[in-house]
Amino acid sequence: MADTKPIGLDQVQSKQLAEKLNILLANFQLFYINARGFHWNIKGEKFFELHAKFEEIYNDSLIKIDEIAERVLTLGYTPTHSFTEYVEMSEIAEVMNVSEGKAALQHVLSGMSTLIKLERDIHSLAAEAGDEGTGALMSDYIREQEKSVWMFGAYLK
Repeated sequence: MADTKPIGLDQVQSKQLAEKLNILLANFQLFYINARGFHWNIKGEKFFELHAKFEEIYNDSLIKIDEIAERVLTLGYTPTHSFTEYVEMSEIAEVMNVSEGKAALQHVLSGMSTLIKLERDIHSLAAEAGDEGTGALMSDYIREQEKSVWMFGAYLK
């Protein structure tokens, strides 16, 4: 079994997973920075409620960013760690100067949809590779974010 990593996973599949996880990492970094901007710049009737919610979102994202980077390291690769690469790799775009609650939440929903799609792809690859660690991480993220999408969608109606 010369083609396996120390944790027992195939090297080729581990590399594919690390590459996909780095793409997810880049998207989470942009999602995080957008949520910070919404937190700082939100105005209007729902200020207190949304200010706190955006803080919750960016704090949760920060935890996930660390977990994703550590999973890349666990697989034996280097996590992407420059904003230049994040912007180049991310499907989620930078959002600037949004201060209206519904517009900000629409961006959050769009970002979460992108993250869920990427996480499902990684979850499938992890299952093919027998990588329970990555699969479990993605499963937890998907479950949490699906509930958030439902709740934000209900809030916006």
